[in-house]
Amino acid sequence: MTLDIEQIRLINRREAIRRVSALLGGVAFVGGSGLLTACEQAKAPSGEAPGKFSAEDIAYLDEIAETILPATKTPGAKAAKTGAFMALMVTDSYDAKQQKIFRDGMGTIDAASKKANNLGFMAATPAQRLAVLTTLDREQKAYTDRREAADRKKKGLAPMSTETSAPAADPHLPDERKEVAVGTEGSGVVAVAADAPPHFFRMMKELALLGFFTSEVGYTKVQRYIESPGRFDPCLPYTAGEPAWAPHA
Repeated sequence: MTLDIEQIRLINRREAIRRVSALLGGVAFVGGSGLLTACEQAKAPSGEAPGKFSAEDIAYLDEIAETILPATKTPGAKAAKTGAFMALMVTDSYDAKQQKIFRDGMGTIDAASKKANNLGFMAATPAQRLAVLTTLDREQKAYTDRREAADRKKKGLAPMSTETSAPAADPHLPDERKEVAVGTEGSGVVAVAADAPPHFFRMMKELALLGFFTSEVGYTKVQRYIESPGRFDPCLPYTAGEPAWAPHA
């Protein structure tokens, strides 16, 4: 039995979402079910608010993604046009509530940059941008941990370890959980309900990773890719530090 093109695309989308979830610690991908549903139905979820991202919005998302995945000896997120991918996924696959969280979050980042640097995010230096997003990443991690803890408690599951000494998953945006949210005062921990909405920066980081690592640049310049079909090698030597193999598109 053969698979048609749409079935193949859906399988590949599932695999991409699974891989990005693994990069982020195995947590369910925000809007993942919406992405799969939109792929199956070839249309946006019902009730989604209309509106496209402007060229300025996409350039802004490119800079956010580039701060998360900067160019080094390999191309960065801008080279993969990750901002356009993020905008497309939000517009076509996120529901109205998730879209608003994401779009409001873009303004929150700019406000945080102005508060910290007296400059908007686009006018800030790469180091200033990184500092703003690092703080937001700490905030979203603490928020997501509390949200998931509440969800596990609601389901009667044992709590997961919350040790803060665990190694950071992202060297550019380190996981340090004891951080006051941008624009807030005090150090008290705020309770988060199990059904609370996702944190906007979690959404942005997920889409940046998904867009970059499933792009041609991510596949061929960052990962090692061999076009299928190819020969079967059941056992290959591996040297620590080598890039991962890209999945077949």
